[in-house]
Amino acid sequence: MTHTRIFTVAQMQAAEQAIFDAGTSVEELMEIAAGGAAEWIRRVASGRSVTVLCGPGNNGGDGYVIARRLREFGNSVQVIAPLEPKTDAAKAARKAWNAEVLTSGTGSAAEVFVDCLFGSGLTRALSPEHAVLLLDLAERHALKVAIDLPSGIENDSGALLNDRLPQYDLTLALGAWKYAHFSMPGRAMMGFKRLVQIGVAPVEGAAELIGRPRLSSPGLESHKYRRGLAAIIGGEMPGAAVLAAQAAQRAGAGYVKLLGEQDYPNAGAGLVTESAPLSQTLVDERINAVLIGPGLGRTDAAKDAVNSAMQLAPALVLDADALQLLAPIDLGRDIPILATPHDGELGTLCRSFSVIAEGRRARAIALAKTSGMVICAKGPDTVVAAPDGRLALAPPASSWLSVAGSGDVLAGIAVSRMAKGRDPFTAACEAVWLHGEAARQYGAAFTPDELAQSVSRAFAECL
Repeated sequence: MTHTRIFTVAQMQAAEQAIFDAGTSVEELMEIAAGGAAEWIRRVASGRSVTVLCGPGNNGGDGYVIARRLREFGNSVQVIAPLEPKTDAAKAARKAWNAEVLTSGTGSAAEVFVDCLFGSGLTRALSPEHAVLLLDLAERHALKVAIDLPSGIENDSGALLNDRLPQYDLTLALGAWKYAHFSMPGRAMMGFKRLVQIGVAPVEGAAELIGRPRLSSPGLESHKYRRGLAAIIGGEMPGAAVLAAQAAQRAGAGYVKLLGEQDYPNAGAGLVTESAPLSQTLVDERINAVLIGPGLGRTDAAKDAVNSAMQLAPALVLDADALQLLAPIDLGRDIPILATPHDGELGTLCRSFSVIAEGRRARAIALAKTSGMVICAKGPDTVVAAPDGRLALAPPASSWLSVAGSGDVLAGIAVSRMAKGRDPFTAACEAVWLHGEAARQYGAAFTPDELAQSVSRAFAECL
């Protein structure tokens, strides 16, 4: 994706201030932002009548500009504003509207509803009166559009500030993506999301949206070792390791091995297995990255396997049971490590490393900083956090990924990318995108084996 910045409220304010400092007025920027939003609404409205709900701040000011632009396009527009504008820009926008403004939604009968009541700065629940007005208008319009963020959703967390909020068909982000656009539960209320450009510059410390990676075909001089050797350590449930290996084979590595003293009855002819002790197999200098955790178990033998991997692997992906067995004392070597916990495993790691934080994103950031590992915190709104403060958010992916074995596939893709020489943060971002694309390519109701097979098609999209 071209535009990948994700801003907090404070970062967005800083970005806008930089535009003002360069000579653009608040009113001029409002015309740019709201004008871009109005063009989107003109297209989706297709000549239908529109109701614009305006609040007292600059989000409401955007609404007045949108209403005026839509009227100029030929749409029938009515404006509802339960509160008078409070900012100078919003007052100027209302004056330029120069038409009737209703104070309630009584009798509103338009077809398209545009929510400009409150924007990204909202941090408290809507008043009962405003919540009722919002819900009533939303229920009486066939198409619902939110400007920047739906009213009642907190920008920096995606939290729902009210118990009942409308479900929108389209959300138009102004200037930059915000955290709520990719964070549950708020993300689920927004429908399709589109970005309206207003010329904001990058802000230091902003998060990134994970986009399509740039991958390449092997060079003409490549061979299996030059393309990267990924080793996967199995355990009590060898099928999970096999599943991860199948994904790893399709994510770019030239050679994938299964290590461990157990049998791999379903490995297939394309996977090499080595049953010698890890103290012997892991010293192979051709190994580029190691995955341990899927199906490992939590026995003493599993703990010994984790210790061997921590001591001998050149780079590590830690998943599943390995995360339950990991202790801070294990992180004695300075090697690249990627941990891929789901919420339960993330909680276990936070307790092990004495990290106190609320929410997946905050926990991942704090744990990465404390442990020195890159953390890929899996879930419906996956986040990737690096010890140096870098943060990436995943775009929405198929809900069919909520199937047993899906995490094993993700871990397999990640170790394959690390075997290719990617650093843990880059490998995690590439793995998350390929994982989501593999699900999209396959469609509905897939098995984890089918998901692993679909990784090849996802990879091909990046060439």
